[in-house]
Amino acid sequence: MTTLRIGNASGFYGDRFDAMREMLTGGELDVLTGDYLAELTMLILGRDRLKDPAAGYARTFLRQLEDCLGLASERGVRIVTNAGGLNPAGLADAVRQLADRLGIPVRVAHVSGDDLTTAHPGSLAAHAYLGGFGIAECLRAGADVVVTGRVTDAALVTGPAAAHFGWTPHDHDRLAGAVVAGHVLECGAQATGGNYAFFRDGDVRRPGFPLAELHEDGSCVVTKHPGTGGFVDVGTVTAQLLYETAGARYAGPDVTARLDTVRLTQDGPDRVRIEGVRGEAPPPTLKVGLNRLGGFRNEIVFVLTGLDIDAKAALVRDQMEPALGTIADVRWELARTDRPDAGTEETASALLRLVVRDPDQEAVGRALSGAAVDLALASYPGFHVPAPPGKGSPYGVFEDVYVPQGGVDHVAVLHDGGRVPVPPPHDTLVLDDVPEPALPEPLPPGPVTRAPLGLVAGARSGDKGGDANVGVWARTDDAWRWLAHELTADRFRELIPESRELTVVRHVLPNLRALNFVVEGILGAGVAARHRFDPQAKALGEWLRARHLDIPEALL
Repeated sequence: MTTLRIGNASGFYGDRFDAMREMLTGGELDVLTGDYLAELTMLILGRDRLKDPAAGYARTFLRQLEDCLGLASERGVRIVTNAGGLNPAGLADAVRQLADRLGIPVRVAHVSGDDLTTAHPGSLAAHAYLGGFGIAECLRAGADVVVTGRVTDAALVTGPAAAHFGWTPHDHDRLAGAVVAGHVLECGAQATGGNYAFFRDGDVRRPGFPLAELHEDGSCVVTKHPGTGGFVDVGTVTAQLLYETAGARYAGPDVTARLDTVRLTQDGPDRVRIEGVRGEAPPPTLKVGLNRLGGFRNEIVFVLTGLDIDAKAALVRDQMEPALGTIADVRWELARTDRPDAGTEETASALLRLVVRDPDQEAVGRALSGAAVDLALASYPGFHVPAPPGKGSPYGVFEDVYVPQGGVDHVAVLHDGGRVPVPPPHDTLVLDDVPEPALPEPLPPGPVTRAPLGLVAGARSGDKGGDANVGVWARTDDAWRWLAHELTADRFRELIPESRELTVVRHVLPNLRALNFVVEGILGAGVAARHRFDPQAKALGEWLRARHLDIPEALL
């Protein structure tokens, strides 16, 4: 078989439940992957494990498999998933029990070695991001279902590809191509029109899930099953390539993929060819994600309606001040969502958010909530809150540290119980920034119009710990000539005021006609800490697209 067809049926824990069945029945597949893990998910699973040591994996996957295991077996589709979370051995056992109960002969294997929690006291979960060669060993030994814990998202594709094509750790270019394919697939429908800047280009009411036709040289075609919703074009693939990445070097435990070498071409309706990807030896260290409980958090939203919004906000802040005196972290934010002479009460209202954090739950709990309730009949006119104040809830903190590649016991636990150690790569290369590429020739001078950036550029944004990235790409060569010179890091800071005191790094990717901005520290201690209104920076790119610049009329 010269082509390996790898599909995706989950981009996060809680994704569309029936996607597994849709992918198994919608067309041909060799391998079906499911990505269930994210930084926040690891914290959630860690809290589950505190309550029940046998927990710690994505239970949704088991329910999906109960419906679909027979289908996969009949069609010869192998399943590879990171749904094992903090307990891959436990999920593997549960899958075996399910298969026995259903009377389906299935060989189940799992990958271990990512759990480093005991080596990091005080963490709720500490897990290294493993590569794909443990998965490959399980598949080579005949597994039908492979369960992992924390691996890189792309490892769900590099593992099956290495097993199928016989790649070794030295096949850097081929592995890099599979990493790029895996990164496109990992977030499910984001590659088929979901969350896409130019969503009006197609019918995205129910996008299908993506698949990659992967070739032995590492190139692939990204597509979807016939008749499914959404669409696949160079733009949807570009958007996903930029998601949660940074510079030209996209590092992983198996290989560092050079995103500046990626070439995308439309290969027909709903088909995008990815080729030319070059790879380098991986870095000498593995990333370890640490999740810990940071304390307790509470939030109260006051609705301010009509006239004198600023004065109303000042009054309630003064009234709440005595209850805030000893709290470690207090943040007020006034969102002016109100409009003058509004036609509805909602559009006449602004939202004043009070967010508090403290190591002591009592400090942000009943005393604070009680102080807000006491104002119900004694504050600004029209006082109300959308929901009753709570008692305070725990929040998490994420950080990443690094260990040597050989500092984990990466093991493939085969379906027959055999254990195959997976050695670290022999060749490694310390990461370094690539030289700044040459920019295209700027557009000639001409008339301009003040207009939103989004009329000529797409964007997609996301989170990596406390940092956010915003990938911005142009749809035409002329728009790229303008964008590359206009949207500097300094201009980005002007357009996104909360980044002005932060470090903003711009990376240039000419092959994709794209710029990738990394905003360091904008998300505080990560998504679980809920540092800002949009804690994962999912809409930061759309805010940027809505900002106005002087755009050449020739582009509009």
